[in-house]
Amino acid sequence: MFGSMQRGVNAYAKVGMETSVMSASPHKLIVLLYDGALAAIKSAASHMAAGNIVEKGAAVSKALDIINNGLRASLDKKAGGEIARNLDALYVYMTERLLTASLQNKTSLLEEVQTLLVDLRDAWSQIGEKPVMQNTMSHYPVMASA
Repeated sequence: MFGSMQRGVNAYAKVGMETSVMSASPHKLIVLLYDGALAAIKSAASHMAAGNIVEKGAAVSKALDIINNGLRASLDKKAGGEIARNLDALYVYMTERLLTASLQNKTSLLEEVQTLLVDLRDAWSQIGEKPVMQNTMSHYPVMASA
């Protein structure tokens, strides 16, 4: 009984996530990528602690996929200039740390990458989506005070 209920909950969650992705702005998609990578790293850490090697590997692979094929792939190095190049280098560093963490079963390296991702996610969230301000200035000339 609970197994079928859990499948229903999982299906509902999947539909909810797909709906979030389909209706998300580019800004929100980046936040979702950060959230996904963080969830995968958290999962990897719990599987690492429990000694679940296969599950740990799958979770680390998911985090790597999100970082490399989501976050890195979304960088526009021409328009983003130095910031984009620095982010790219940071994502490469995170990838290396995640691979080392997985191979050596070091939760401290997972925590390091998690901290970096949280900082980036928080900064990205603070940027937020600012509504486009319409020109609210009067069409009448403004006189400068003397």
